[in-house]
Amino acid sequence: MGAMAMKRGPSSHARLLRQVVVISVVCLALYCFLLVPEHSLNASRTVPEPFHYAGSSSGSQQSPPRHPPELLNNRFLTTSQCAVAFPGLTKEIDDVVAKGPFTLPRNPHTGLGPLVARVRDGKLSILSYARRVDLSKDMLQHRSATLHQIAAALLTAPVSEPVPDTIFAFNHEDDPHSPSFSYSRPADPALDTPSKHFFTIPHFSFWAWAIGPIGSFSRAASAISTLEAHLPWTAKDPRAVWRGTTWFNAARAGRLRQDLVATARGRPWADVEALHGNRSNALAIEDFCGYRYVVHTEGVTYSGRFQYHQLCGSVVLTPPIAWMQHLTHLVKPAFSHALDGVTRTPLDTGAGSGDLVPYPAPWVREAWPTAYDPRRDANIVFVAPDWSDLEATVEWLERHPKVAEGIARRQRELFDGGGYFSPAAEMCYWRAAIRGWSQVVRTDGQGFEDLEEIPWEEFSLKEIHK
Repeated sequence: MGAMAMKRGPSSHARLLRQVVVISVVCLALYCFLLVPEHSLNASRTVPEPFHYAGSSSGSQQSPPRHPPELLNNRFLTTSQCAVAFPGLTKEIDDVVAKGPFTLPRNPHTGLGPLVARVRDGKLSILSYARRVDLSKDMLQHRSATLHQIAAALLTAPVSEPVPDTIFAFNHEDDPHSPSFSYSRPADPALDTPSKHFFTIPHFSFWAWAIGPIGSFSRAASAISTLEAHLPWTAKDPRAVWRGTTWFNAARAGRLRQDLVATARGRPWADVEALHGNRSNALAIEDFCGYRYVVHTEGVTYSGRFQYHQLCGSVVLTPPIAWMQHLTHLVKPAFSHALDGVTRTPLDTGAGSGDLVPYPAPWVREAWPTAYDPRRDANIVFVAPDWSDLEATVEWLERHPKVAEGIARRQRELFDGGGYFSPAAEMCYWRAAIRGWSQVVRTDGQGFEDLEEIPWEEFSLKEIHK
């Protein structure tokens, strides 16, 4: 018996040791999954520490960090991760939510006005919408692209942060509609009163824009990055560039685009042309970044090309922005009238010198109360809306190349390097918009429960264009 016990001893110790090892491994695994924060287990969800970009209230001149591609393409960020990665992203939403509750009325003429949709249990369905025969091909594309964005934001919502149930209105026209998700809102406080509820949303082109010179946003952004990587500021064309149609003017803007073409015609500092009917003089959207100065004009309301110009390491020259898109609040304008030596020259129409348009107008002072130092903080330049100081402004910037290059660099560092136009930021914004809307909208008693729901998956098939 004693001999047998002596033989069993080592085997028993080995089994006991294996049991201890197994229990230790299990405990370690439980510790990792139960106690360690989720973001530290998944490198794709890691976000940098908070920062203050140039011109922030902290006064810091630190540039926004260039986020790694794995973060910029991560569509699953939580609310806190979004806030750290993209400071100030949701200001437009925060401002309209702060106006307080509002009622979403049901249009008795179903199919007229903004599309109405429901979010329930993280799924999208359509309640009322304009018929295909009542919309142009472009409108159908815009509506479809935005609904795809919303569906993607719901699909990628973190399990720990479900998107709340709500009923919302979405307006796919250029003119904003209150209350609704709209592509822009008026910058003039007199037109965006406390009773107005414009929820600005990402442009439909963040899904795709089916016109030749642009295509998908990712394609354009990649092409711009390639150009910027191989074209330093000193090698860029020193002229101001613009292409566009001359009949898309807001009522308030008068003959803005026609006057631009007339002002720049034949001038050595300008490559400004109205688009030919066959578009033979059109430029690919990335080619604008090959110029030091890009002239921006709004259209009937906002202009969909603005976000592409903001990706350029070029100075955007524009009259004061009158229509705010979802990230326009991040621009920090220097005003041309404050640049030393810049004077205004009226446009010579052949009938003598005309009167100069007041600049800045009272509404501009209300909408854009802060002027930024072009040498430190500014990332865009506002010029007179009649273009009377455009030439003088370009000449001033050429005489101050370091200042001009700094303005251009700060723009690209913020919008491209900071990732504000990335897929991650887009999804962050959309989920914040839906959450913000759900907090203040009131739909009870409006009859929405009587409407038949069409699941998004089914509706998206009906959106196939003519």
